[in-house]
Amino acid sequence: MITFKDLLEAYYSCRQHKRNTANALLFEIDYENKLLNLYHEIISGNYRTSRHIAFIVKRPVRREIFAADFRDRVVHHLVVNRFNPLFAKQFIYDSYACRQDKGTLFGIRRVARFIRQCSQNYARPAYVLKLDIKNYFVDIDKSILYRRLKEFAAAKYINDDCDLLLQLCREIIFNDPTVACIRKSHPAEWQKLPPGKSLFDAASGQQGLPIGNLTSQTFSNFYLDAFDHFIKHNLGIRYYGRYVDDMIIVHEDKEFLKKIIKIAADYLSDNLGLKIHPRKIYLQPIGHGVEFLGVRIFPHRIIMAKRIKKNISKKINHCNWLLTNNKISNKIVKKKVRASANSYLGTITHFDTYKYRQALIDERLASGFKNYFAVGRGYNKIIIS
Repeated sequence: MITFKDLLEAYYSCRQHKRNTANALLFEIDYENKLLNLYHEIISGNYRTSRHIAFIVKRPVRREIFAADFRDRVVHHLVVNRFNPLFAKQFIYDSYACRQDKGTLFGIRRVARFIRQCSQNYARPAYVLKLDIKNYFVDIDKSILYRRLKEFAAAKYINDDCDLLLQLCREIIFNDPTVACIRKSHPAEWQKLPPGKSLFDAASGQQGLPIGNLTSQTFSNFYLDAFDHFIKHNLGIRYYGRYVDDMIIVHEDKEFLKKIIKIAADYLSDNLGLKIHPRKIYLQPIGHGVEFLGVRIFPHRIIMAKRIKKNISKKINHCNWLLTNNKISNKIVKKKVRASANSYLGTITHFDTYKYRQALIDERLASGFKNYFAVGRGYNKIIIS
């Protein structure tokens, strides 16, 4: 059964890297009693989700975010901790999102390997098909998700707390985050969202998972697992990978890939209520390169996509503004600048970007920047002086 120790472990996972946030600090005051009360709510079947905070983020793209209360996020970690070991066995190898030892860099390298292997080291023609699901998180059908999760738990989950765990899942999945939520962004920001990108427009609370919850990331991965197995095993496609709703197939036959578009669209529509985005279908020879997870993958090389370069330029301009306005001398600001810069540098170091990194630091950053930071060898990180 779910124990208080399980809930405590979920709490420690939840606060990791976020212990200094206002929500986490507030919960940490008398956290043992708060966790004990939460535990009694869970095992008695009386747990109910608190209201969310809704806001709009503008980078990397404009998106609606729902932030759950900290106590709810602890429950999310509890549920995910229970299911993840089973999902790890169920998911195909080339499902990259929200999985231990996977992620964006792993996915990029796998797709580069697909291209190399399918083309026999670039010696023969091969083609890349990239598909994207339209309004994925908003169009997820909660009834289908819960039914599939229930069937999966009945077949794979052997602990005695299965019914209680499913009850928690039902509360999380069918909770409508738009009800009584607190909007932190100006209402005009929602008007700037593309059509179909807001849960406020979803069908009567029966569709859509809120972006921002750990369970939404995990359950959205599970939602497409059946499709993954259909592509890999029913259709026998070897070079297939997926990160959330971005799917890539590499194959030597262009006509075969054209047929796959219709087959995939029919499966997603008939079984999951989803649609392939008609303007985001990409089918080209491997030599043209394919944009995936912030990079563009070519034979022999991987370069950054324009969107990542644009985001980095904005960060550079912000750093220069901080320097000009004498704000970068503050210890907290310096730590934030270092963390942000090293996050980008740590990612792009894996690709063909040495000259780009060198130009960023030596030419784009204001000259006074090096009074506060030292640059690592290879221009792969910055260090507070």
